[in-house]
Amino acid sequence: MNLLLAMFSRKWWFTTLLVLLGSAVCVRLGIWQLDRLEQRRAFNAHYLAMTALPPLDLNAVPREDLTRMEYRAVTVTGVFDFDHQVALRNRYYQNEYGYHLLTPLVMADGSAVLVERGWIPAQGNAAPADWRKYDQPGEQTISGIIRLGQTKPDVGGVPDPELAEGQNRLDFWNIVNLERISLQTPYPLLPVFIQPNPDDARGAPPYPYQPEIEITEGPHFGYALQWFTFASILFFGYPFYLRKAAL
Repeated sequence: MNLLLAMFSRKWWFTTLLVLLGSAVCVRLGIWQLDRLEQRRAFNAHYLAMTALPPLDLNAVPREDLTRMEYRAVTVTGVFDFDHQVALRNRYYQNEYGYHLLTPLVMADGSAVLVERGWIPAQGNAAPADWRKYDQPGEQTISGIIRLGQTKPDVGGVPDPELAEGQNRLDFWNIVNLERISLQTPYPLLPVFIQPNPDDARGAPPYPYQPEIEITEGPHFGYALQWFTFASILFFGYPFYLRKAAL
């Protein structure tokens, strides 16, 4: 009881408050890491489930559930509309700066899906007219994976600019914002886009891109244990320190 009174005495109350706050923060950070761990496990399970499924024929299936099929293999046939393609900034290939071309593929029913055709160098490609040298005319069949777009950039990312007065389209984007890009196409866009399968034999741009996915749980459990350990040291170690200091 004397120790408890000492903890909240005039001399020690502020230190006690800092210790309690520090312990609470460490516990909260530990819980946050456990939440991250569960998110990672859910992602791993989803990714493995999608990659285990056979390729989806986008021309022949209902499309209501596409947003729940990210990373599933897909094939689609259509004709590219190069007049409405856009580019993603800040993309690199073998350490060279460039863009990724995003081109609508128009299907027989009149709808379209955006295809991230791949990397092109920034040099010599400052305007949409420069991209036409990468055209793939005629009917094309694309094999790749389903990806979801973004409405906001990642933490630290740069948002896409708003349209200026009199401007009706953006040619360069920072993220694949399907909602906004669909506003500048004359046909409905599907709520997902496609990243074609990489082709190591391809000798000229655009070079297709897909992310490398590691199926691990990451360091989150270890970080959680560290934060809970710090909280225990603060919360249970402080009374021993205070008892020794009061002697």
